Amino acid sequence: MATSTCSALHLFVKILSIILWTPVFGALITAFLPSGRRRLVRATALTTVMITFASSWSLPFLFNTLSPDLQLVERHVWNPAMGSFYALGVDGFSLPMVLLSSLLAVVAMLASTSVERSVKGYHIWLLALEFGMLGVFLAQDWALFYVFWELTLIPLFFLIDIWGGAHRHKASLNFVLYTMGGSVFMLLGLLAIYKASAVNSTAMDSMLVVARTLPRDTQTLIFFGLLLGFGVKMPIVPIHGWLPLAHVEAPSPISILLSGALLKMGAYGLIRTSEMLPQATLMLQPLLAGIALVSIVYGGLIAWRQTDLKAMIAYSSISHMGLVLLGIAALNTTGLLGAVLQMSAHGLIAGSLFLLIGLLYERTRTREIGDYSSLVQITPRFAAFTTLTLLASIGLPGSMGFVAELHVIIGSLQRFGWWTLLVSVGVLVSATYAFRTIGSLFTGPVRPAMKSVQDLRPAELIAACMLLAGILGFGVAPSLPLELINTSVSRLSSIF
Repeated sequence: MATSTCSALHLFVKILSIILWTPVFGALITAFLPSGRRRLVRATALTTVMITFASSWSLPFLFNTLSPDLQLVERHVWNPAMGSFYALGVDGFSLPMVLLSSLLAVVAMLASTSVERSVKGYHIWLLALEFGMLGVFLAQDWALFYVFWELTLIPLFFLIDIWGGAHRHKASLNFVLYTMGGSVFMLLGLLAIYKASAVNSTAMDSMLVVARTLPRDTQTLIFFGLLLGFGVKMPIVPIHGWLPLAHVEAPSPISILLSGALLKMGAYGLIRTSEMLPQATLMLQPLLAGIALVSIVYGGLIAWRQTDLKAMIAYSSISHMGLVLLGIAALNTTGLLGAVLQMSAHGLIAGSLFLLIGLLYERTRTREIGDYSSLVQITPRFAAFTTLTLLASIGLPGSMGFVAELHVIIGSLQRFGWWTLLVSVGVLVSATYAFRTIGSLFTGPVRPAMKSVQDLRPAELIAACMLLAGILGFGVAPSLPLELINTSVSRLSSIF
């Protein structure tokens, strides 16, 4: 009995490595399968992400919500000469992102049944992308973090460039150039901290101690470099140019991951930066708030002007990630709680919208809003899920989006006062295009070309239900996600 208990404990100690490396083993197994066995390839890849999902969602049961410290830590020397470690761990900021990423990977896999070209290669790259995403959120060493950060570029480039739309080559190249350009500044900032250290360690805890001792002006320069690197990925205005084209041209399952999880990598990195460089963060607080407010209003206005459904959702992501930045800029408990909640809420909402719009496009081969009408009579399940998700995107009470936006607004009011009213402009514009979309898609006469559109199939229905359950479930019972993140948020806000 004691032996089995020790074995189980040892397994839990290594649970983060199991979560991280499962997609790699799945990709290797898939690589050795015959290319012609498509059903076997899909089943293997789906089983892999399901194992990762189940392992990830066991973490809340092992997580002590009363402790602000890193938990389930794994640490092994990686590069002794450089002072780098294979270091993994989770806290209240990273755990929700791990849960979100593993969930969206399952949804993306379920939505990939329409992929017919190079099926094996597609699923291998998709598993590689999940590996990179999970690595970013689990890494507790900046060198390891940077490796995973750059690693996500490779599968995304091929997934967009090979399986994307008509302008896929331009979209994939834009994405890589923007992200690599930002990564250069991020790397320079991290190297500046590393060079200032007497112990020469890239571990996050060591670099945090060193960074906080730097003069404020030095901290500010480093902060700008990291802001450029993480801001491109979020993205923030005006370094958002890659996002709309990448979303429109990427296969819909990849858009689910791109908007739902990868944008959160930038926000997550910015939270870690704020913790590491508190003096610079306080000094640049008005700038961060200004960028956030501009992103909220600009993203909403540009989304309102779109007639392409995927482009509309892409630009709305800029607005919603602006809310995340505003919550971070508030630097108080309420605002930071709202920022982390909004990261999760937007991941679920954007993932659901890209899933539903992608499925609709596969059936109709059009994304133009004006080409649809009265789909509620033909596809009632699709209409119900899309309507609820669009309402959640504008902060429907009872949805997770409402809880997140309320926290961000209250935290921002406490810190910035009446400037926060500018958020209402973005909210009103979001409501305008959301209701316009609902009216265009589901009211009016039935178009002859749409009479044969098929409603959600069982696998698609399962994927949509998983996302909507999170959107509404955590909206009705927000204490569940709040309990996971509250202690870490309180620790960070106390610094300021």
